[in-house]
Amino acid sequence: MDNKAEVRDFLRTRRSRITPEQVGIIGGGRRLQPGLRREEVAMLAGMSVDYYAKMERGNLAGVSVDVLEALARALRLDDAETDHLHDLARAATPAPAHRRPRPTELTVRPSLQRFLDAVTGAPAWIANQRADILATNQLGRALLASMLDAPDNQNNNARFIFLSPAARTFYLDWEHAADAAAASLRTAAGRNPRDKGLTDLIGELVTRSDAFNRRWSTHDVRLHRSGTKHIHHPDVGDLEFVYEAVDLPDHPGRTMFAYTSAAGSATEERVKLLGSLASTPSETSASTPEN
Repeated sequence: MDNKAEVRDFLRTRRSRITPEQVGIIGGGRRLQPGLRREEVAMLAGMSVDYYAKMERGNLAGVSVDVLEALARALRLDDAETDHLHDLARAATPAPAHRRPRPTELTVRPSLQRFLDAVTGAPAWIANQRADILATNQLGRALLASMLDAPDNQNNNARFIFLSPAARTFYLDWEHAADAAAASLRTAAGRNPRDKGLTDLIGELVTRSDAFNRRWSTHDVRLHRSGTKHIHHPDVGDLEFVYEAVDLPDHPGRTMFAYTSAAGSATEERVKLLGSLASTPSETSASTPEN
C-alpha cells in the first residue's frame, strides 16, 4: 500500500465531511470544495498551516502522538478513525531492514479449536484480518455453509460478500454488511500495510467489484466489537443475532466471533433446529454401501 496516498486521501475525506458550522466557524466566504479549509483544520488543531499541509500531502513520519490526537479532535474522528490515523503514522516510519512480516497461518492451535467446540449454544468462529474464516464450531460451520461450501469464496467473507450473488440473499441487510466489510479491510490495511495477502485481496476486490471499489474510495474505517446481524439461512429461515468480537492478544489480527440470540426468540428456536440438522448425518453418509 502507498502510505503517502493513504494518508493524503484519508485526511482529505475526513476534512471534506465537516461543515464550518459544525466547528463554530461562521461565514468564511464562498467555498469551492465541501468541508473545512486546510487553514481551518490547522487552527482547530493548534498547528501551523504549513505543518498541516505537509501532513495532508502524506507525510506523517515523525509526527508526535500529541499532534495526532489534536488532529483527531479537530477532524472529529471516532475511535476507529483515530486508531487508523495512528496506524498510518506508524506505517510512515520504515521498518528495520532485518524485520520481515511473518506469514499469516491459516490454522489455529488445537486448544482454541477445543474452546470453539465447547460452545454449543451459539455459532462461533475465528477469523483473521483478511476475513478468512480459520476455525468454527459446529453451529458456526452450519451457519456459514453458504460461504464455506463454495470454493470460489476461499473461506473468505469479504470475497463472499462482494463476489458471490448468494451473499445478497444470505445477508438481509447486504448494504450494511458490505459497508462493514470494506471498512474493516481498510482498517486492517492501515494496521498492516505490508501484508501481501491482504493487499492482494484488496486488489482483487477493487478490480472485480464496483460495489467494493466505491466503498474503498470513501476511506471509511470501522472496529468490529459488537452489533447486530440479520441473516437468511436457506434451511431455517431468517435469523437475528447480536454478535460479540474478541481479539486474541497472542494472535495479532485474529478475532473470535460469537453470535447469540435472545432467549425465547424465534431465532433461538431456529438455531436449535440448525444445530439438530448439523448433527444429523445425511442420508448418503448414514447409509452403508452393500457388499
